[in-house]
Amino acid sequence: MFSNGQIIFGIIFFVVFSIVIGFTYRKDLKLHKRFYSGSYWVLIAFITFILSIVAIKFIFK
Repeated sequence: MFSNGQIIFGIIFFVVFSIVIGFTYRKDLKLHKRFYSGSYWVLIAFITFILSIVAIKFIFK
């Protein structure tokens, strides 16, 4: 399906991309803490909403 060159490129791209994203996140950590301090509550609310939809689906099945 994929040639060896494509697989090697994909692996190298993934590793380098992950490293660059990690360094960028560490560089902007101070800004993230200042501007996105309450974002965990949004994530918790979203996950709770999705879980409640799944629960309602199984209850009324």
